[in-house]
Amino acid sequence: MRDLTPDVRDALVNYLYALADDELLVGHRASEWTGLAPILEADVALSSIAQDEMGHALTFYQLLEALGEGNPDDLAFARGVTDFRNAIFSELPRGDWAFTVVRQYLHDVAERVRLEALANSAYEPLAHVARKLIVEEKYHLLHDRSWVAKLGGATEESHRRMQAALDRAFPHALGLFEPADGEAVRAEAGIAPPERELRDRWLDEVVPFLESATLRVPARRDDRGEWQVLVEPVYGGRRGRHTEYLETLLDAMQMVYRMEPGAKW
Repeated sequence: MRDLTPDVRDALVNYLYALADDELLVGHRASEWTGLAPILEADVALSSIAQDEMGHALTFYQLLEALGEGNPDDLAFARGVTDFRNAIFSELPRGDWAFTVVRQYLHDVAERVRLEALANSAYEPLAHVARKLIVEEKYHLLHDRSWVAKLGGATEESHRRMQAALDRAFPHALGLFEPADGEAVRAEAGIAPPERELRDRWLDEVVPFLESATLRVPARRDDRGEWQVLVEPVYGGRRGRHTEYLETLLDAMQMVYRMEPGAKW
């Protein structure tokens, strides 16, 4: 795909903002555990994952820069709340360790499923990026799965915390599959598959794994074998509707950059 028509370009841009903003905010939330994780090994691992997620965000912002959207620093640090297209899931506060483990697992499976699909995108720059980034997700998921399995049934208290974390996280995690504007155009152009398709692939993996960790998941297959979710997805982020948590996060994350935009440090 060499020449993008205006409608295809707009659909692609909307999609890239969603991907980049999710990565940036999940990475930021993970970085808040640096120096605070329950054991040193987890501290180092999650700090590394946070760095990877922010690197993924940079890569997607660079694709947006190539499409004329501005430089990555401005895209990350100069936009306001309503300009962000991340799922609300990505902006929720850090919470306790159980919530962080559950959020990171749900996010990373969704990211891997998406990257696997995008590796065959008709937009070659995006396909190239997907093939590159998917390698890192293998290691992220090894970390996530280990903690979910360990805490899901270790003790009554750890199980209670993990179930509470999943109960809160799951409806918001479904928001990762809220379609960004232009989904039909992207699908027709071969850029990315519909979000419903990606959501079902995600459910194929997360539901059996979470259940193996003794956790109850509000999703089941119906008589036709199709996935039915038993909670209402939390949407809005792809349309620029966010919680107060994002405003607080951006105030902290963007403060230094906004003091002197464009400064070299």
